[in-house]
Amino acid sequence: MERSLRGASVATYVYFVLNGTLMGAWVVHIPAIEARVGITHAALGGLLVLLGLGAFAGMRVAGRLADRLGTRTVVPAAGVLCGAALVLPGLARNPWTLAGALLVFGFANGCLDVSMNAHAVHVEKAYRRPVMSGFHATFSVGGVIAALVAAAATAAGLSPAATLAALGAAGIATALLAARSLLPGTSPPGGAENKGAEAPTAQGGARKRIRVLAALALMVMLSEGAANDWSALHLKDVLGTPASTAAFAYGTYAAAMTIGRLLADRVVTRYGSMAVLRYGAATAAAGITVVALTPWVWAAFAGWALFGLGLSGCVPQLFSAAGHADPAAAGANVSRVAGLGYLGMLAGPAVIGWLTHLTALDHTFLLLTVLCTATAATAGILRSAPAADPETDRTPAPARNTH
Repeated sequence: MERSLRGASVATYVYFVLNGTLMGAWVVHIPAIEARVGITHAALGGLLVLLGLGAFAGMRVAGRLADRLGTRTVVPAAGVLCGAALVLPGLARNPWTLAGALLVFGFANGCLDVSMNAHAVHVEKAYRRPVMSGFHATFSVGGVIAALVAAAATAAGLSPAATLAALGAAGIATALLAARSLLPGTSPPGGAENKGAEAPTAQGGARKRIRVLAALALMVMLSEGAANDWSALHLKDVLGTPASTAAFAYGTYAAAMTIGRLLADRVVTRYGSMAVLRYGAATAAAGITVVALTPWVWAAFAGWALFGLGLSGCVPQLFSAAGHADPAAAGANVSRVAGLGYLGMLAGPAVIGWLTHLTALDHTFLLLTVLCTATAATAGILRSAPAADPETDRTPAPARNTH
């Protein structure tokens, strides 16, 4: 049992890295594909909405399938689908074919995202201690791999289509090889029967809890999306730094988030997930307020670092809580929370952009202060989690060497 659980943990890490690599491969090739198709930035922005809509649909479908068929079946299938779909944007010749490619790739990415998170919930439950943040931290590793491979391929003169095809094929092979180590059973014995036997009030309470978690994910991931697209522009346009210096704003934010996620599981084990969500969101609120109000570059860097560090542990706790709210419907519940959160991440840059018509860019960030403060104030939702959930049960579990 110990060996199989360790293998399942490693396999879950592999799928998170795989997801980050495949998504990162698309991102780093956006400029080349945009030029090949011959569209403007504005047109690309519209097409990216299709990527998000496809992902949202994939999350809803995969969540239900994961509960019905088991994550051991759905995760590798989603990985294969995502690897196969990766080449499609590279083959697009016009806006219409790119639109279709992004819709399919988004759907596949959404399937992989939700199913691997659902499996991560089952791994966490088996360990009886928090491990979700560590899985999320490795997603960033995939982005680094994609950037390095793309740089080497470009230097070798390979086309985007050839590079995406190669990475997609490697992704398919990885998804199939890692499948054998996934947990063999991810639905609790008698789960469906137990779910049907629940009292109506208990079911209503679970649904209300999921709605609150989804709303929190929307606020947190909207904040993340805003940072992704506007952090560098803030330093360049508001504080007047060179573009080379401004790029470090996002780098500072991303590095702080990665470090925070690597450490978050230990913090959750000691203090509980509610504390991580509450004080993390409060830290993020303080950081983005500094960014919004400071005229000094060094303080802006510190603010972006605090923002990334504070947000780092929030999303994993929300996904984990959604999965543990009802183990028989872990996939569906994660898909609801992740789906609304993903829409928030897509909406974040657009919301900030719209607000710049009303006020200065730096002052628009005060909206993120409000969202993070509201998240901190609502973090008590995690206190009501079932006592058996690993993120709220802080009773020491048997020592296990997992990583």
